[in-house]
Amino acid sequence: MLEQMYDLSGKVAVVTGGSRGIGKAIALGLAEAGADILLNYSRSDKEADKVKKEIEKLGRKCVTVRANVGNFQQAQNIGKAAMNHFGKVDILVNNAGINRDRMLKRMTYEQWEEVIHTNLSSVFNCTKAVIDPLSKEGGVIVSVSSVIGEMGNIGQANYASTKAGIIGFTKTMARELAGSNVRVNAIAPGFVETDMLGTVPADIRETIKKDIPLGRFGTPEEIALATVYLCSPAASWITGVTLRINGGNYI
Repeated sequence: MLEQMYDLSGKVAVVTGGSRGIGKAIALGLAEAGADILLNYSRSDKEADKVKKEIEKLGRKCVTVRANVGNFQQAQNIGKAAMNHFGKVDILVNNAGINRDRMLKRMTYEQWEEVIHTNLSSVFNCTKAVIDPLSKEGGVIVSVSSVIGEMGNIGQANYASTKAGIIGFTKTMARELAGSNVRVNAIAPGFVETDMLGTVPADIRETIKKDIPLGRFGTPEEIALATVYLCSPAASWITGVTLRINGGNYI
């Protein structure tokens, strides 16, 4: 019974920002659970092709689409590509995100706008791109927020605003789409061992770690497992929630 409750066989999942870090782990996790994947990326063809091969080794189909999801039209093309290749969309994971950290006094409008478009507008863009096929048969949307969206953080006014916005968007979409049997949730990871965290100086990393009750950073795979759960039948009565995955950091 438990195996069936986590089975995503026959499902099609769109994962944005899926060529590395948390997005890569989520794409691989969904594929391992049985889903075919449309993998969106914006940078390296080589990284995306590598993930595609890993997914195909699991016996799943994978299509890669290079697109800037902060651009409305490019995001719509992702939805069209999913329908052209698979004929449907069952799952959308809004994962694409960047940071341009700087104290507000020194933050430029361009740094603000770039983060807003990539992290928040992309969620609107991609949800619009798949909302019709999702609404026909039911489906799942999971968007990646952050502990920073709930707590705030010095030097991250742009990033925190987008991640808080994702939570508000998630709650609203959960209400709007419930009648179509579409569940909409968010996850709020804490500090995870990714390239983004790797740019933080070692001394600051140690300070951050001391504030985490479990005493360590998370892994992309731990975030992926929670995402697979929310996308699976095991979470069939869960919508409108933000699942905190942060080692107790929010406490």
